Amino acid sequence: MDVEPPARTLGSIGRIMEMITVPAGEVTLTDRRTQRNWTVEVASFLLAPVPVTRETGRLPLVDVSWQDALAFCNTLSEREGLTPVYQLDPPAWDRAANGYRLPSEAEWEHACRAGTTGPRYGPLDEIAWYRENSAESLHEVGRKAPNAWGLHDMLGNVWEWCWDVYDAEVYGEYRVLKGGGWFDEHWSCRASVRRRSHPTFRVDDVGFRLARSL
Repeated sequence: MDVEPPARTLGSIGRIMEMITVPAGEVTLTDRRTQRNWTVEVASFLLAPVPVTRETGRLPLVDVSWQDALAFCNTLSEREGLTPVYQLDPPAWDRAANGYRLPSEAEWEHACRAGTTGPRYGPLDEIAWYRENSAESLHEVGRKAPNAWGLHDMLGNVWEWCWDVYDAEVYGEYRVLKGGGWFDEHWSCRASVRRRSHPTFRVDDVGFRLARSL
């Protein structure tokens, strides 16, 4: 799938345009590989209650790369009369723009936790599709219980692209994925878990969720 196909799924976006206001806060991110922790202040922002879905039905859009996701955000912004956020080559984020974008890793984890401090915002079987309950397949969005801020599928079903570089010194331009997916064991479906992948990578358990700055 090239960049163009995700842009053709814009008809599906109408169902998730009522975005949720995530309150400002603070989140401590953790990298188990390096045993490093760092705290980030997060400003209030808007986040879609579910991942982006396919043009028909309510299954998450998958097989979409990080680069595809950026192009999708720009195309949707233009359609809605908003200022596109991204320069695509080389990638850059115009933080003054009001269009659609990917959440940062800190924004994503802050939104996922919704004020909780444990590994998950609820009992895993109630909030997530993962290997033990998914029948090893993708599921429609919004079928599991949301967190306290009304966000569904933050854990399980599909991994979600974030804006951030994972670790430039070790992995170059690889980007952060969060949330766990339908094929993952329970230990991958935790708010703090980080996965990395090349920005051109596409696979059937990776999607993304729309954000906007306030």
